[in-house]
Amino acid sequence: MDSITPRSDLPAEIWAQIFDQAADEDVIFQYGLPSSMAESAWFKNFHDEWALRRPTEALNLVQRRSYTTKKAIVSTCKAWHRMGSELLFRCLFFNDPRKLLSLCETLDSSSATATTVSSSLGWWTRRIHLTSYRRSTTISELEDAFISVIRHCPNLEIFIVDVPMEKTFGPVADALATYTLKSLRTVHWTVSCEALPKVIWALDSLPNIVCAHINFDTNKSEDPECIPLGSASGLRLNLPRLQQLSLRGYFGQFLEQAVGWSIPSLKSFTFDCGTHRTDQPDAVGFLTAHGAKLVFLDLNCIPALNVAKILDLCPRLTTFSFNADWRVQPPSQEVQANGGSTTTSQTMSILVNQPHQNITTIGLHGLMYAFGVGFAAEISSGDPLRAHVIRRSNDLNVAALNRSNFPKLLRVRTLSPSMLTDLNKADGPSQEEGGMERYDLWWGMLSGVGIRLEDCTGALLGTLPVDEDEEDEESDEEEEEESDEYEYESEDDEVEGDSSTRRRPRVSNISELRQLLEECRAMEEKREESPFAAMLSGMMNMDMAVSMGTTSN
Repeated sequence: MDSITPRSDLPAEIWAQIFDQAADEDVIFQYGLPSSMAESAWFKNFHDEWALRRPTEALNLVQRRSYTTKKAIVSTCKAWHRMGSELLFRCLFFNDPRKLLSLCETLDSSSATATTVSSSLGWWTRRIHLTSYRRSTTISELEDAFISVIRHCPNLEIFIVDVPMEKTFGPVADALATYTLKSLRTVHWTVSCEALPKVIWALDSLPNIVCAHINFDTNKSEDPECIPLGSASGLRLNLPRLQQLSLRGYFGQFLEQAVGWSIPSLKSFTFDCGTHRTDQPDAVGFLTAHGAKLVFLDLNCIPALNVAKILDLCPRLTTFSFNADWRVQPPSQEVQANGGSTTTSQTMSILVNQPHQNITTIGLHGLMYAFGVGFAAEISSGDPLRAHVIRRSNDLNVAALNRSNFPKLLRVRTLSPSMLTDLNKADGPSQEEGGMERYDLWWGMLSGVGIRLEDCTGALLGTLPVDEDEEDEESDEEEEEESDEYEYESEDDEVEGDSSTRRRPRVSNISELRQLLEECRAMEEKREESPFAAMLSGMMNMDMAVSMGTTSN
């Protein structure tokens, strides 16, 4: 068969559209950053074991595959190389800081030979994403190259650095403010706590920012609560376009300063303190100033916060996430009855002072002890009292997720990938530790009022991955027992309210798995679109890319 050569009679504009479709970069250029509610996906790792690919990892995979496609396009023929060379520079993604040197040389060369500003290769760059799995070279050693790259990209919109920027942050922030002032919309920085004043000044110089994620790292020798702010102290920032703010690490001082800022467009706020218990952030103070217009709020820290007061400050929320391990109220409370004092056992946490009328989705962090599996189960055997207190808090918090407190609640999602991975390794909740009983209790409590109980993949909690061999065996078993199964179901129909015969989803039955998938699709069609969905519309496309990555891997 003769080799097929690309048609050369099509206009360059048509080829550009074809290349755009093939590169599939829609998700890459979304301004919104993945939140805790973005769905993970199961895939087989190098050890042929099931693992969870998180949204950020999926986005990195999408960028790698997009680059592979674009490289194939420009390598096809000279005509395609000429028309598609700009594709390679629209997204600059690399996981080795040393590549900054070769990139800098390429951009310097194209700029020197360009006859117009737009013919320089850096003109087409919209996204720079640096992540690193190799620590042989630090960004500080490549500071000049990094700044030079930014100088060549006047239309840069998204700037993400997943590795510590160290002392390079100040010069890089100055370069961003100098060369990308009008175009930059999204920033993702990892800085040390001592760089807090520079972060404040950097945000002040970038008024067009729409999304910002800042990870404040610290050394053991640093005291994150005593960082001198100098002239940045009390500085009133005006960030009129900022819609999504995400903070991680030791950000207590940053939050205190942000109370006095003007952020009129803020719709989404996230903070994650990690595992540390110090530098407790003043969430109530920040939300008093900026919570009225929020539609998405995600709070994850170890010390408990006043959830009821926080929800009063955020009446427009449609999505709210908190740590389900929080002891929001003590396990018992004193009440007055017939003039005397009696003790009654509390049945649920007090999450609201009054019903919240807009929340449709609630995410739960924590829950590592809930189902008696994984590393938490081993720890609980050595400290049973602590495990009991946390599980009691889990039960009280889940019990409060009802239609009385949240009239529009549609779904409750557990957000811990580690917890779901432990469930998969243990093949479900533990019978001995009471995990299965707790799962049945929560499932019946929520599904009974039409609320979905989901895991971090968006599937119903309890839906675990099934190998193809196991799936084939279970399908054969179903065919043999099909008639008996129908008889059993008909008997259940005759005793509707009997909890002993109520059936719940089981991952060992492939037909029920298919039914669950159909329910997921039906629920997805009925979901109301969030007011914040416009900015984060790329999440659904990213989930599709994750699914493709699962299949290929």
